[in-house]
Amino acid sequence: MTDPDLRETAAAMVRPGTGILAADESVATITSRFEALGIESNEDTRRAYRELLVGAPGIEAHISGVILFDETFRQSSADGVLIPELLAKRGILPGIKVDTGAKPLAGAPGETVTEGLDGLRQRIADYRALGARFAKWRAVLSIGDDRPTRRAVVANAHALARYAALCQEGGLVPIVEPEVLMEGDHDAERCQEVTRNALTEVFAQLQLADVDLAAIVLKPSMVLPGKGAPSASSDTVAAATVECLRATVPDTVPGITFLSGGQSPSSATEHLAAMVGLGGHPWTLSFSYGRAIQDDVLRTWGGDAAKSDAARAILLERVRANGAAALGRVGVAGSG
Repeated sequence: MTDPDLRETAAAMVRPGTGILAADESVATITSRFEALGIESNEDTRRAYRELLVGAPGIEAHISGVILFDETFRQSSADGVLIPELLAKRGILPGIKVDTGAKPLAGAPGETVTEGLDGLRQRIADYRALGARFAKWRAVLSIGDDRPTRRAVVANAHALARYAALCQEGGLVPIVEPEVLMEGDHDAERCQEVTRNALTEVFAQLQLADVDLAAIVLKPSMVLPGKGAPSASSDTVAAATVECLRATVPDTVPGITFLSGGQSPSSATEHLAAMVGLGGHPWTLSFSYGRAIQDDVLRTWGGDAAKSDAARAILLERVRANGAAALGRVGVAGSG
């Protein structure tokens, strides 16, 4: 039987009106985003930016947890407080990305499988000792003429299940993140088919691994047409996504926190509000957004400490809007 504390943590991660901030970009990824804006990327600037995010006054009203990267998880604020402790003191759960990225899948050209299972048991123990309460592992599937293959779907679902079982064994709630990428010219119907097949396999593998579904949080992509196809209305996205979830996600899962997956801030917020507004869901629907919350914040900050207050004002606007969307109300999400 899973530790009941894990179920309590999972429930806290998806408490109504809140969501999870994804701030777990690798050093390489955050460096590329910094450099695109002319910001020098070093340990100090990365710490300053992450502290701007996690230390923003008022975000605890709308953010239940923050996913961090290893570097940030071990850093301290300007006042000498470890970042996970800074979060915990404000009632925000510290989380950690534990996968090591998507790598080419043997025998499946153009497809990937997420790696990081080697040594994961010990890494989980280390992060738990440092204050982590949950973890994240992202699997990626792409849509093309012959993709995703059955091999890619099964390989990624199997890895997600092994990761989730290790997390629960080690005292962390696993965020299970199967992402269907928006790249391509496929329509929403094709995305729904792929997403349904992927989620079906994920839950089959979770059950084979004896994972307690009441102590996980699912982080899927929404059912969306590809970037090269005509866009769909919020109502269409909401209906297609919820239909897919109802067909695949057991009622015992406490909550679903969507990834934004390249959507604009306003679209990600509107789609969430539309899904919640449909009502009658057995699970809480919420958000776990990265760029949909951060992009304008980073652009406003630009590496200038004098602009931190302005950047934090935008951050608060974003999380407040998405907190409202998680209650089925459309807030002010800004452009994007």
